Amino acid sequence: MSKTFTGRTILAANLSGKALVSRKGFNAYACFNNSLHDGAISAECADNGNSDLFGKNMTDKIICVPKTVGSTSAGAVWLRVSKLGVAPRAMLFSQSIDSLAAGGLLVADIWAQHRICTIDRLGDQFLQAVQDGDWLEVREDGTVNII
Repeated sequence: MSKTFTGRTILAANLSGKALVSRKGFNAYACFNNSLHDGAISAECADNGNSDLFGKNMTDKIICVPKTVGSTSAGAVWLRVSKLGVAPRAMLFSQSIDSLAAGGLLVADIWAQHRICTIDRLGDQFLQAVQDGDWLEVREDGTVNII
């Protein structure tokens, strides 16, 4: 049985893919640190402080998290992983996205011409319902279906 949630669209897209879930905050710099170099073919999470994601491949996944944590360097990180082609397909947040993460994802969209679909305010029930490996359908109106 599928479950449907609706959030606020930041960067719209219609797509589907596998969920990668963390119930901890997402630190873009720590997660992508090992994937920022030329020649990277995938983005395995390097944040050993996030046991939900550590060591997992984030490339082309739909990342589901409550919020972001970290520093101002996140904007440059989003741009770099987008240019390298190792970025996730989407970032889905149960809470409101912070301005630094939103800015970084917008920069990646404009400067790297690589859209990472971004939806926030999906709610705590979304993050409780979604599991690693679930197939998600994401719509540009902010609707997310867990299949």
